[in-house]
Amino acid sequence: MPQTIKLFSDGADLSSLLEMAKNPLISGFTTNPTLMRKAGVADYVAFAHQVLEQIKDRPISFEVFADEFPEMARQARAIAAWAPNVYVKIPITNTRGESSLPLVKELSTKGRVQLNVTAICTLEQVHGVTRALAGGAPAVVSVFAGRIADTGRDPVPYMKAARVICDESGAAAELLWASPRELLNIKQAEEAGAHIITVPPDMLKKLSLFGKSLGDYSLETVKMFHSDAAAAGYKL
Repeated sequence: MPQTIKLFSDGADLSSLLEMAKNPLISGFTTNPTLMRKAGVADYVAFAHQVLEQIKDRPISFEVFADEFPEMARQARAIAAWAPNVYVKIPITNTRGESSLPLVKELSTKGRVQLNVTAICTLEQVHGVTRALAGGAPAVVSVFAGRIADTGRDPVPYMKAARVICDESGAAAELLWASPRELLNIKQAEEAGAHIITVPPDMLKKLSLFGKSLGDYSLETVKMFHSDAAAAGYKL
């Protein structure tokens, strides 16, 4: 089982969120518009307030969805006002690739808004974000390690370097390993020095597999194949 890294549940299904809130292993929560849409959320604000009525003791991130920075700033301030445990997710750029760092700096240092800067994939972006967050409110730097791995690159060296950047920046920022693909990523994230990893509920259900006997797992797999073949009535 992970020893030092914090596990954040990543999802937007209300019943799942509330179920995960009962789990003492879960230190926080993250959402995004894509997850909300998949979960069938129709009213963003109403959904957020439903969640916040139940989850008051751990951080939870809600993302802005505007593309123009003035409107992004307005949304960020509105979201931040919902509850003290809210972190506002700001994408590293808008859809035109324009940097959000000036907005990040303004919100964090002047507005004292708790931010989760998201969709980060490069160390250059980590450098920029941590400089913008220096002297500001507590924040999270979300590096999409899973997407880095999707390109055939090993994300562990990236995350180790990102942790050094965060530590040396002086920002009150925690490094988050985002978009995990398998349970092994939790161990990798912890060894790389990430403070947090976001984990979808289906993956969290596999936590009991940590350290499981491989011999036992092999036998269980054989039994599964045998019982499924019998249940299907296969004949040769």
